[in-house]
Amino acid sequence: MSPWSRILPTTYCDSDVQPSLTKAALQSVRTAVAVPESELKRWRRTFDANAKVVNGEKYLDAESFVTAIAPKGDLSKIGRSQFGILFRIADTSRRGLVSWEDFTVFETLLKRPDADYWMAFQYFDVDHSGFIDYNEFKTVFSANLGPDAIPFDFDCDWVKLYLGKKNGNHVLGYNEFTQLMKGLQGERLRQAFKYLDTNEDGFIKPDEFKRIILEIAGHKLSDAVIDRLPTLCTLSPGQRISYSEVIAFHNVIREMDMVERIIRESTAKSKDGRIDQNDFLNYAASSSRYSLFTPMEASIIFHFAGRGVGMQRLALLDFAQLLDPRWRPPHDEEYTAVKAPAVSWGTKILMSSYSFVQGGFAGAVGATIVYPIDMVKTRMQNQRSTVVGQMLYKNSIDCAKKIFRNEGFVGFYRGLGPQLIGVAPEKAIKLTVNDLIRSRAMDPETGRIEVQWELFAGGMAGGSQVVFTNPLEIVKIRLQVQGEAAKVEGAIPKGAAHIIRQLGILGLYKGATACLLRDIPFSAIYFTAYSHLRKDVFQDGYNGKQLSFLETLSAAAIAGMPAAYLTTPADVVKTRLQVEARKGQTHYSGLRDAFVKIYREEGFRALFKGGPARVIRSSPQFGFTLLAYETLKDVYPWQDKPLKMETALTSRPDEMSKIRARNALKILLDVHGDFGRRAAAFSGRPLSLSNPKLSPP
Repeated sequence: MSPWSRILPTTYCDSDVQPSLTKAALQSVRTAVAVPESELKRWRRTFDANAKVVNGEKYLDAESFVTAIAPKGDLSKIGRSQFGILFRIADTSRRGLVSWEDFTVFETLLKRPDADYWMAFQYFDVDHSGFIDYNEFKTVFSANLGPDAIPFDFDCDWVKLYLGKKNGNHVLGYNEFTQLMKGLQGERLRQAFKYLDTNEDGFIKPDEFKRIILEIAGHKLSDAVIDRLPTLCTLSPGQRISYSEVIAFHNVIREMDMVERIIRESTAKSKDGRIDQNDFLNYAASSSRYSLFTPMEASIIFHFAGRGVGMQRLALLDFAQLLDPRWRPPHDEEYTAVKAPAVSWGTKILMSSYSFVQGGFAGAVGATIVYPIDMVKTRMQNQRSTVVGQMLYKNSIDCAKKIFRNEGFVGFYRGLGPQLIGVAPEKAIKLTVNDLIRSRAMDPETGRIEVQWELFAGGMAGGSQVVFTNPLEIVKIRLQVQGEAAKVEGAIPKGAAHIIRQLGILGLYKGATACLLRDIPFSAIYFTAYSHLRKDVFQDGYNGKQLSFLETLSAAAIAGMPAAYLTTPADVVKTRLQVEARKGQTHYSGLRDAFVKIYREEGFRALFKGGPARVIRSSPQFGFTLLAYETLKDVYPWQDKPLKMETALTSRPDEMSKIRARNALKILLDVHGDFGRRAAAFSGRPLSLSNPKLSPP
């Protein structure tokens, strides 16, 4: 049988015909697995970027092949050299080179949904017969065991059940082989424990347990967990480890993805962002049809995630050392260099300057987009039903029409200049203060913050901005109402400089109390609502999710609705206090006087004048402002981002073919952790069924 008959799917490979790598054959492979042209072009670019010219033709050798197919930033502890296992599968001609045709077929096969098991099958199928017999299984397995490895009994009942009793006359097809591989690690575990349990009392020493785990699962564990493997003996009396504990630990490793999902989801739903063993078991039971984990397995999970303390409550980050094979302790020099680089004074100044520009730019974007709506809102709030003569505006739409008709499009942006000048420090201090207080009040392990601290942070942010907001708004408002004053009284509009000189320093803070009464609750409501919309509604950070452009905009815009409308009464009073009263209009002596007179003269509804316009303005304004702010934070070179636990469930996924290539290696590494490491000594040499020592792993 041709080597290609073991690789090409049976739907287009006749075992009686020797297939050749003609264009027609390659096209049949691509068609059967539905490879789009764009993907073929990407494969070609990858091949050409790594290939070397040999005798005028391009080929991949073992090194360049690994570079082409190995995932970048692999999440496991698989050595780069071990990806060379797959080179032997792709190099069917055994010439030590992979051509473009070989590479195309290899990549096409990686698109199979069962590519990981298929590759493992090719590795064991030494004679390319399409079947694996006892001799092949033993030879390939033995060739990958080092001299110090725990021996494996190939004459055990488990192997005989798969491969027969008499002369190993039973052969395994592909489907049968997959089941053998799935159960092989369990048999390895059983035999290893029995081999090391010399007293046959059902216990082994801690260092012997570590030896077993390193052979069959060392690539799945972080160095911190590996170092602590012997401490498993502390879970029960006697300072030794039972078979039950070994099996329980292995079950945890085997179901690590499910362990992580349960931990992520249960900590996300926990009030304090932490869980104990009971919470873990309860959530596991409620999220699955059958009980997945025993109490012993839960104890093991919490033992290696915590510090050996019993019923403690742990945060998601506490489990990182168990769930992430790459985990390193925070004091690790390389870890610290990445997570907490030293910050010089010059850098701090740059950081502060960037924050100022960042907040200012974000605020300017939001303010400019919604300024026409703000103009309508101000005109409506300043309109008084007690004014002698006909009211200027029937409603907000009528107001917008008359502004456009009487003052033109430019009229919608009257007073924008002072707004943009003041919005930079206003937004910078507001966003910075909120982030600063939240970061100080936040639990560094869970990322949680209590609601009262969220409200306090938002309120302080709103209060701190008034030093910039009040002068800005009093000038803006007087500029905005000049258009209607000129229409009614024939007055000549004055510029911002004239208004500032007229008011003086103290006059610029007229209505500041009302401004505080508006901005403190607004920011407290807004930032709290925004945070919870991101986390609780749009699931930001849930299993590593990052919000899209539309989701961030929606969260920021929706949060502005209740904040804007509920603080409208304070905004109405502030507007009345800051606008220069004309002849026939009521004069207000202060905050309380304004509230009382507005209520008595115009009724309760007058306190919510311009409320819809305020919502229509504030919602998109803060939506675009926060969207710009969050976007700038993502590219902030000094951004102090909270620690996160990233694993295969949360990291940006590799191409599916690379994921399956990695998974194929994991299946082989489950046989023994050294699988593929001895390949260098035998690279390119044919596998000998009669002499396992000549067999390259």
